Amino acid sequence: MTVSPPRNAVLGGSLAVVAALALSACGAAPTNSSTTADGKNAATATSVADFGGMDALVKAAKKEGTLHAIALPRDWANYGALIDGFTKKYGIKITDENPDGSSQDEINAVTSRKGQDRAPDVLDLGSSFALSAAQQGLLAPYKVASFDQIPEGQKDPKGQWFNDYGGYISIGCDAKRVKVCPTTFADLLKPQYKGQVALNGNPTKSGSAFGGVYAAALANKGSFDDIQPGLDFFGKLKKNGNYTPVESTPATVEKGETPISIDWDYLNAGYADEFKSKGVDWKVSIPSDGQYAQYYSQAINKDAPHPAAARLWQEYLYSAEGQNLWLKGYARPALMTSMESAGTLDKTAAAKLPKVTGTPSFPTEAQQSKAKTVIASGWAKAVSG
Repeated sequence: MTVSPPRNAVLGGSLAVVAALALSACGAAPTNSSTTADGKNAATATSVADFGGMDALVKAAKKEGTLHAIALPRDWANYGALIDGFTKKYGIKITDENPDGSSQDEINAVTSRKGQDRAPDVLDLGSSFALSAAQQGLLAPYKVASFDQIPEGQKDPKGQWFNDYGGYISIGCDAKRVKVCPTTFADLLKPQYKGQVALNGNPTKSGSAFGGVYAAALANKGSFDDIQPGLDFFGKLKKNGNYTPVESTPATVEKGETPISIDWDYLNAGYADEFKSKGVDWKVSIPSDGQYAQYYSQAINKDAPHPAAARLWQEYLYSAEGQNLWLKGYARPALMTSMESAGTLDKTAAAKLPKVTGTPSFPTEAQQSKAKTVIASGWAKAVSG
């Protein structure tokens, strides 16, 4: 498949902190925004050309020397390689706070730390959360050099957010702990899976968990306009004892606490690679009764304390090097189709993607906003008791 579809708060492997920001540290944001010799300001630049070209952006970003990020697990869609690649290429240190945080945690950090030098510069958000952040006026319009190659519908026309990498909701299963691994949402209701089915987070905060509920809705006569059947499904899982509220992570999988995990295919595929050496036989299936694909979106904090580094990071992520690193992490990059046409796609990595049939479709902004409202009002009730 050549269409590139999305992230929660963790994409699969061993969690590691690049560098933790001191939560107690407070301070005003830098007063001298990065500017060029002719007075162009990085904080207001809407493209690399607008700032004076790539050389000028690199120079300004290096002068800032730091990029603040939040909720970027090194094992999520190959983020570790992306972080290391950016630092090696430009000599800019990335501090990554709360690497296994959620999309909502990122938005909360932007609003609560406005004007502080420890505010996040860049955001990696589940699609519905990117829409919310844009609606709140939190994001800076910026169009990367390859913006025109990002498919229509996968970017904000103003460049406030643009989809980057994605995948399908899948079911991961520890075949050594589970006698017969489930491959569909219908299977998950079977009594032999009592206390074994988990999500990667809470769908009111996590993009991957939100996607899991959407997929469950599609598997149970729901639609992009009607996510309620997904809530009802998890209500049934909770009632029959199959659903566990433990957030699935590599650690909980290894301990046997979450032997069945509903998560993005690129995370579960990453788990499979990582767990081989640890004696875990991790199987991955994309459920035929609930195929749901989505991207994660990149964005820049409107009040980023390091505006040049923030823009350079985006340019790196949307370069052929950055897009192929997503692919090596089993995620489908947003520029996959255009790179395939240009001959810059890593074909070996593309061949290893989890197999799926058909062409994915995606919910509209209005449908996602509606679904998010339904989840916010109904999730706790669905899985309580």
